[in-house]
Amino acid sequence: MVLPFAQSRRSTIGIEWELALVDADTGDLRQVARTVLDALAADDGTPHPHVHQELLLNTVEIVSGVHERVADAGRDLRRNIDVVRDITGPLRVELMCAGTHPFAQWDHQKVTDKERYNTLIDRTQWWGRQMLIYGVHVHVGIEDRAKVLPLMRAVLAYFGHLQALSASSPFWGAKDTGYASNRALMFQQLPTAGLPFRLEGWEDLERYTDDMLHTGVIDDFSEVRWDIRPSPRFGTLEVRICDGTPTLSELLAIAALTQCLVEHYSAELDAGRALPDLPQWFLQENKWRSARYGMDAILILDEKGDEELVTTDVRRLLEMLAPAAERLGCSDQLADVESIITGGASYQRQREVARRHGGDLQPVAFSLVEEMHAGRPLL
Repeated sequence: MVLPFAQSRRSTIGIEWELALVDADTGDLRQVARTVLDALAADDGTPHPHVHQELLLNTVEIVSGVHERVADAGRDLRRNIDVVRDITGPLRVELMCAGTHPFAQWDHQKVTDKERYNTLIDRTQWWGRQMLIYGVHVHVGIEDRAKVLPLMRAVLAYFGHLQALSASSPFWGAKDTGYASNRALMFQQLPTAGLPFRLEGWEDLERYTDDMLHTGVIDDFSEVRWDIRPSPRFGTLEVRICDGTPTLSELLAIAALTQCLVEHYSAELDAGRALPDLPQWFLQENKWRSARYGMDAILILDEKGDEELVTTDVRRLLEMLAPAAERLGCSDQLADVESIITGGASYQRQREVARRHGGDLQPVAFSLVEEMHAGRPLL
């Protein structure tokens, strides 16, 4: 089959942010997404262009437009959150984000009544019903289809860095899992999810897609749920590694890091230089290490097996990406990655709130709500 790749401007950025709808009084999840989406729809029923439905009725997805600068995408997200809050406020519903809710029970959640989601649940059964998880997707524009797969392999080399910085799912069903990102390992249980296969050229991706369509594994390429994937419809590389991010400042820092990674290695390709390309076994190990240990993970950096503490290597990475950030106008946002290192990732803050309250996880949910309002970490 032929898989067209849309025209896109180089290193443009778009952000998708999955948000939980929680009760203002209890902190538990509320199944009111349909009410919110209906209230935001146009008179003719057309859905809001920047507030989308998701698998579960406790979730809405806020989507930015396509921008050159991360800050402009952030302004989009802030405006659309304000629009949603105009609806949720009178319902006594708050917005919250983390990779998982601290104490909500998966079997109490309702699935959006849509054929796509019903088919997914029917096929995946127990695992599909447990997908009480939230993530962030960052799209970066790629101007030449030939660049997409080399850039995907290069960004995969930094999988653990992105996952550790964004890790925010230590709790599941009111229990501490021992992981920084429990979401990462849960989501990969779905068919077509997890790390992408190694593909050398675009024709390999077309062959894979054709095989999946022919055998009924997918009905559309959007059902390929890799942690990083090409997005042919938008002409982007879509980075789906990150846990749901509780604050706008952290979200924009991680988005800037993602955008700069793609821009830096796009320039390296133009200069004819080799890009990072880790063996699949190292990629898989880095995913597990960063999910388990978060900011304390020791990651494998290259094909020789050299290792380094993730925070140490992130600081090296920030220096390497500084020229790309200057070109893209996101130096301030990229600098905020250092604040995550020094202040702690969300999973660390959540555990500290739980510790201060004797293991009670309701205050953890309320702390995430407060951080969403503040737009920055509060510990």
